[in-house]
Amino acid sequence: MASVPQCADTIGVEEEFLLVDTASGRTSVRAGAVLARVQDTELTKFHAELAGTQVEAATGPCTSVTDLGDALRQAREALAKAAGEEGLALLSRGTPPEPSEQQVVSRENPRFGRVLDTYAGVVEDYEACGCHVHVGVPDRETAVRVLNHVRPWLPTLLALSANSPDNGYASWRMVQQSRFPGSGVPPVFTGAADYDAQVARMVACGTLVDEAQSFWLIRLSPKLPTVEFRVADAAPTVEDAVLLAALSRALVQVASQGGEPTPVRDDVCAAAVWTASRYGLDGVAVDPWRERRVPATALLEALVEHVTPALEARGELRLVHDLVGRRV
Repeated sequence: MASVPQCADTIGVEEEFLLVDTASGRTSVRAGAVLARVQDTELTKFHAELAGTQVEAATGPCTSVTDLGDALRQAREALAKAAGEEGLALLSRGTPPEPSEQQVVSRENPRFGRVLDTYAGVVEDYEACGCHVHVGVPDRETAVRVLNHVRPWLPTLLALSANSPDNGYASWRMVQQSRFPGSGVPPVFTGAADYDAQVARMVACGTLVDEAQSFWLIRLSPKLPTVEFRVADAAPTVEDAVLLAALSRALVQVASQGGEPTPVRDDVCAAAVWTASRYGLDGVAVDPWRERRVPATALLEALVEHVTPALEARGELRLVHDLVGRRV
């Protein structure tokens, strides 16, 4: 098989968690108290999120999925201990089983206040948690090329990660996220300048609060030299997060080889995202290339086959096969 350039060496993961009151079963606006009980480490930093019912753990860049798994595991243990000391449980789920009875977004953070002013009722009760994967790239032009190539695979990553069952959907989080302007699969970009211009245009139009924000399911990180996958629901386990990271990095590596991606229609990609949110891996999916319904597991198998050269080059193919086997 063709070798895959090692231009995407590092991976990092941001995990968002819900804080649930053990007595009532509802999410609790206690993020500040929990975060005060944990300390950043060389492996992981802890952050507040938009909702006061959420906390985030962000790993540093890792080259090994083993190191990544260790960092994720230690972060979960630290947050679970801190939450327990506050009478709370740490829940890794895309949306809460029982949401908070309070408004969850505070105006204490000036940027969060601008978000609340801009999106009003859309964010007042927004308690959606994701598993965001950062993959290192050598430059922004390569990053944009990656975005163009991986667009059709994003719905499959969503189906694989679906972890917010509610109202008949496998990923209710994605339904909630679709209420924001510009949510979904990003358009095709001609280059980094075009990407920046499109973000700036949406800021000028008032649908984004600043140029660090977007609602695309994959984007260029506004702060780091990475491509950021934002499509997945919060991962139930560390192993699920590692699987998402390994597949995401492999997708970036294959995309970095160059060439023009096979065109897919924006409306078909949107149909694929909706179908993935509705059924997850347990039903049909939309094939963005053939523009028809197929079993969701067939697209997952195609994804693994697509990135097999990258996984083999890193010695991760067996691990991915094992982890996928647990999901299907």
